[in-house]
Amino acid sequence: MSAVTSSLSKDQEKKLLSLLGHVRLHLLHKASIHGFTVEAFHNHCDKQGPTVIVAYNAAGFVFGAYTSMDYTKSDENVFDKEAFLYSMAEEKKTLKVAGISGSHAFTDRGTGPDYGALVFLKDNTPELQSEPGTRFNFQADEMHGNDLTLTEFEVFRVEGLGDLLAKPWRKIQWTAEIKQKLMKDIQNYRPDVKTVQQARVLLLGPVGAGKSSFFNSINSEFRGNMTCQAITGTAGTSVTTQFRTYTIKVGKGGTALPLILCDTMGLEEKADAGLDIDDLVNIYRGHMKDRYQFNTSLPLLADAPGYKKEVTLNDIIHCVVYVVDTCKVSLLSQNMLDKFAVIRKKTNQLGIPQILLMTKIDEACPLVAEDLKNVYHSVYIQKKARELSEYLGIPLSCVLPVKNYSEELDLNQDTDVLLLMAVKQMLHYADSFFENQVVQDQDEDNQPDQYR
Repeated sequence: MSAVTSSLSKDQEKKLLSLLGHVRLHLLHKASIHGFTVEAFHNHCDKQGPTVIVAYNAAGFVFGAYTSMDYTKSDENVFDKEAFLYSMAEEKKTLKVAGISGSHAFTDRGTGPDYGALVFLKDNTPELQSEPGTRFNFQADEMHGNDLTLTEFEVFRVEGLGDLLAKPWRKIQWTAEIKQKLMKDIQNYRPDVKTVQQARVLLLGPVGAGKSSFFNSINSEFRGNMTCQAITGTAGTSVTTQFRTYTIKVGKGGTALPLILCDTMGLEEKADAGLDIDDLVNIYRGHMKDRYQFNTSLPLLADAPGYKKEVTLNDIIHCVVYVVDTCKVSLLSQNMLDKFAVIRKKTNQLGIPQILLMTKIDEACPLVAEDLKNVYHSVYIQKKARELSEYLGIPLSCVLPVKNYSEELDLNQDTDVLLLMAVKQMLHYADSFFENQVVQDQDEDNQPDQYR
C-alpha cells in the first residue's frame, strides 16, 4: 500500500500547530485519494476524537475547522467551546475565528462537516458553502478568498503528546537477562511433531508494512550485526516479487534456528493486484517452491515448474503473521480490509493460527520514538492495537507491537526484546497448530489429507 501524505508544507504545518498547541497531527482522510464524498469522510473520521479539517483552494488559501468533539452522525447540534475556524494564506496573518457565543459548533449529520459559516463537501463534491455570520463570523475574502472550489481536503486527528497510561497494558521486562533468555528459548525450541525440524511462519501484509524488514531485523539480532538479506523498499508496489523462505543462523555460519520465515508479495489495494488468494493457498499447503517468481496474471498451477507436488508437514505453513504499519491503520481502505477478511477466512478453514504485528510504532507515536519502553504505556498504541483487533477479527492478545531496524547501524536491547518476544509467540502458536493436527489417514510421507 503506497504512502498517503499530507499536502501541507512545513511552514503551513508549523502555523497550524501554533493554533493547536503541543500536539501531533495524524492524517485520517485525504480526499484526492479517498474521495470528496460524505461517506468516505465519515468512514475515516467518525469517532476519532479531536480533529482538524484542512481545505485547499486554487487561490492559495489553506483553511478549515477544529473541533475537540467526535463526528458520529448523531443528527444533533454539537456544542464545543474549543472549536474554531482558521485560515492561512501566503504573506497574510493567520486567521483564527472562535464561535459566536451561545451557538453550537457544528451539526453532526450524515452530511459534509457543517459548521454553518463553512459547509464542506457540499453535495458530495469538492465544493464549499460559505455563509459568514452563521455560528462563526468572518470576512469571506480573508477566510478563503471567495474561491469555493477545493483542490484538496484533508482531515487530521489531533493527538496530545502526553498521553501515557499510569500502568502498562502489558507487563514486560527490558533487561539484558530477558533478552538472553528469549534468544536461548528460541534456539532451544523443538516442534511437538518429531518429524518436523523447523516451524514455518508466513509473513503477510500490505506493501511497505515491513515484512522483509522484520526478517532482516531478526536475522540481524541472531547474526550479531545488521544484515539486509531480504530486499526492502518504499515503492508503491511490492518490492518482493518471489516467494522466499529464510533460515536464520546463530552467528556467521552458525547453526540454524528451528524457524523458517517465509516472505511473499505484498497485498495491494486493487482486486487484481498483489498476492493472489490461490497462490496463498498453494503457499499454505506447501506447494510453492522457494524463489518462485509470482505471475500477477496467473496463479501457480499444478503442472508449473515452481509447483511442489509431494509435501509433508515440514513444507506447510504452521503460523500466519499479518504485518501492518501502525501509521496506516486509520487509512486501511475497505478493499484492503475485505482482502484481509477473505484471507482470514481461508486461514481459519485450514486451522492455521494467526498473529498480527504492528510495525513502525516509533513513527506512529512520538512518545514511543522518545523511549521504546513507552510502547505499552502509550494510549495511542493501545488504541491502534484495539482497532486492528476489531478490523481484522484477531484477539487483542494476538496483536504485538514491534519496531524493525531501518536506519540504525547498531543493535538496540529494547528493540531486540520486542522482536524476540514476537518470535517466541510465533513458535508458541506453531505448537498450537501441531497439537491440533489430525493424525488419521496420513500417507506414507506423514502428510494429512487436508494438505494433499
